[in-house]
Amino acid sequence: MLGILAGLKQEARLIRRFLPDAPLALSHATPEGARQGVERLFRAGVTELLSFGCAGSLSPEAPPGTVIVADHVHHENRNIPCDPALSQMFGSAFARRGGILHSDALVEFASEKARYFTETHCLAVDMESGVVAQSGLPFAVLRVVCDDATQDLPPAVKTSVKEGAVYIPGLIGSLVRHPLQIGGLIRLGKEAALAQRAMASFLQANPPQT
Repeated sequence: MLGILAGLKQEARLIRRFLPDAPLALSHATPEGARQGVERLFRAGVTELLSFGCAGSLSPEAPPGTVIVADHVHHENRNIPCDPALSQMFGSAFARRGGILHSDALVEFASEKARYFTETHCLAVDMESGVVAQSGLPFAVLRVVCDDATQDLPPAVKTSVKEGAVYIPGLIGSLVRHPLQIGGLIRLGKEAALAQRAMASFLQANPPQT
């Protein structure tokens, strides 16, 4: 039985359209949330896992909207291979292939992204896939790039998500402290909308063959 680990509620709503019966857990974009999510999926009796949702680009050649079915996850200085058969069921033949870097912390700055790309050659980074990769179960990673590798994330990204959804007080507080980030937030919003459309189109064209 397949279990799904995603970061945010919006991501969960999207994959639910295609896998309505699969057990699903949210990390709420925190390391501890990811670990607790995998534990809940274990208790539900899953035998294989999917890491699903958005990822931050590390490569200038993976712009927003790039759908990635990873061939490995880079975590704690080693590459953990994804399951080829499970990856094929999630459309690996039609997606960008490459590595996903796991990070317990938000990768905010373009300089960080460039450094991680140079060190790992991973296409993108997320906060769930390393936990999935270390589970001991067969796993796949299906991710869509949601931000540009050459741009810093606006400061509000760190404070505007709570319990897997947009947290308005945190967003407003950050805007008060950093009003010049409005342009960056508008850009990021457009990139996130593009990513959502790209993933929905990919899933419609390549429905999961589970």
